[in-house]
Amino acid sequence: MHPLVERCAGLFCELEAMPLEQKVEVINAIREALLQHSPFKAEPVDCVRWIKSDLVTANDYNPNSVAPPEMKLLEHSITEDGYTQPIVSWKRDDVFEVVDGFHRHRVGKESTTVRERVHGYLPAVVINGDRQDKGDRMAATIRHNRARGEHRVESMADIVVELKRRFWSDQKIADELGMDADEVLRLQQVTGLAGLFADRSFSEAWQATTFDEAAGVDSDDE
Repeated sequence: MHPLVERCAGLFCELEAMPLEQKVEVINAIREALLQHSPFKAEPVDCVRWIKSDLVTANDYNPNSVAPPEMKLLEHSITEDGYTQPIVSWKRDDVFEVVDGFHRHRVGKESTTVRERVHGYLPAVVINGDRQDKGDRMAATIRHNRARGEHRVESMADIVVELKRRFWSDQKIADELGMDADEVLRLQQVTGLAGLFADRSFSEAWQATTFDEAAGVDSDDE
């Protein structure tokens, strides 16, 4: 064992005498201090904090949905296996807004078994501080969902409308959300924005369904 680790282990014994809330605060502070010396400090996952669940709030734009049976399976998964993935959040003041992991966040708040086991806290990472604009956070949520094949077309279309209102170009939307130009136009068609692009042609073979149905894949929140 490296001498530095031995010295730290001796100091960490002091944690045992602390009440829970203070202990969690100190552990979080230690992790944040370590992050400053980590070669991976640019990666949010390098610092998982335990946050009081009442300080973690849902966003108002997530297009992902999970049916009741899948929610029960997710609860069972977390009950049996523990939290294996943190909630991805954006911090403003003392509030942590969910960017990804809405259903993991729900389980931690609504499942009595899980809530008691994690003492009313939730594991969270904080996305990079430059994500101040809501459009950037929306894009981050979509990227997480699309990487798992989880999102509804109708809600995705609403996201595109919001980004257009924020003066995002079609190309920026396509680049940030992992779409091609035709897909961006299709989503605008769902919302009636397609009339603004009457001089553009797009496929007639498309219909409003979930992307995971179209791809024939199953999704999970975990």
